[in-house]
Amino acid sequence: MATRIEEDDDDVPALSAQTLAALREFVAEQREKEGTGEEGEVALVTEDWRLSQFWYDRSTAETLVEEIRFLSDSFSGSQPPSVACISCPTLYAYLKKIEPDIPAQILEFDKRFGQYGEDYIFYDYNLPEELPLVLKHSFKIIVADPPYLSKECLEKVTKTISFLAKPQDSHLLLLTGEVQKERALELLNVRPCGFRPQHSNKLGNEFLLYTNYNPQGRLGGWEPTL
Repeated sequence: MATRIEEDDDDVPALSAQTLAALREFVAEQREKEGTGEEGEVALVTEDWRLSQFWYDRSTAETLVEEIRFLSDSFSGSQPPSVACISCPTLYAYLKKIEPDIPAQILEFDKRFGQYGEDYIFYDYNLPEELPLVLKHSFKIIVADPPYLSKECLEKVTKTISFLAKPQDSHLLLLTGEVQKERALELLNVRPCGFRPQHSNKLGNEFLLYTNYNPQGRLGGWEPTL
């Protein structure tokens, strides 16, 4: 049963911003516990801004899942390739709901995501290669959303991507700020697409989706170079 807040039209008391924020957090936590959300959406744990967590909105998550499905279908073999979701739990949750047959691992610092069982891998970007050896060079599809817009963070996540990616046979989708455009090209040879990722809570920094392959007519295609 979803938590519902009712109020009368007359004599509605004014709530402080702090009280409203606490109330919203309570409702979100109740939905998390009950596994409910808005119709068609996937319920997620509450964002922890101290960990720089900002969840994608539904449209962004579904667009990424659609692209992963396309990439998965493009690979030959009887089994779909595994997907590594680095610091992007929104995508993992939507992927498992919409495409449960596509295997995926979620690499996350937040241990609340241990609820996903064997799919969850504890990940600290400060220790970029301290991961199970069985994961080394085993992913053909990697989606990464570095938690911070810093040179140091992107450089360390780049090491993680190199550890996970199947050499010469992997597709990378990187979600990060526009301010990282030149650095992302230098480190990962990725270019921005026309598609603009959006978050449930609006961010001040413009985010882009970068890929190491040309998506052609999908994702708005690669932006033209000047």
